[in-house]
Amino acid sequence: MSQQNRVQWVYSSTNEKELEERYDQWAKEYDSDLDLEFGWVAPQVASDTFARHVSKDARILDAGAGTGLVGECLAHLGYTNIAAMDLSDGMLAEARSKNVYKDFYQMTMGETLDFGTDSFDATITVGVFTVGHAPAKSIEELIRVTKRGGHIVFSLRPDTYLEAGFKEIQTELETAGKWKLIEVTDEFKPLPKGEPEVNHQVWVYQVTS
Repeated sequence: MSQQNRVQWVYSSTNEKELEERYDQWAKEYDSDLDLEFGWVAPQVASDTFARHVSKDARILDAGAGTGLVGECLAHLGYTNIAAMDLSDGMLAEARSKNVYKDFYQMTMGETLDFGTDSFDATITVGVFTVGHAPAKSIEELIRVTKRGGHIVFSLRPDTYLEAGFKEIQTELETAGKWKLIEVTDEFKPLPKGEPEVNHQVWVYQVTS
């Protein structure tokens, strides 16, 4: 199966269990398929954006960590206290092999997370708010587990933002005083070889309550 076909195969998952199983099967080939250096640039773009706002001593949640590509980018930028969370045990096994995370948790975005309130100084999630993946309501739990004053950084497709409820929830949460928008990047192509028609943006919010 080609890389592009594998992406579509994962996107077509009809429920969380199927999504988990497909990521388990993809785990060992995931990094080579996405090809960080020549293709999948979102982890680096998001990490560079994250670093403009978050101190190096922060305790960080990488929500939807996958094989740990974001963790690697953050580690190269000097972050050392990172926890990996993903729905796929196979992906977490690959992330563990990178030796950049302190803790590992198998949890599903969109469900209640098994973390206490205010557990993390900052949260980052890359490539998770996309077709067939974490719903917009996932944001509410990310706010809950991130300390007041902490930052939440995530990548998001512009079409997903407009069509999948993210615009409404992001606006509602800001109106309710839960967070405030700090930065949103220009659109960029996160996977120029595999999906050159797809754009992402990186959003940065600060938790305010």
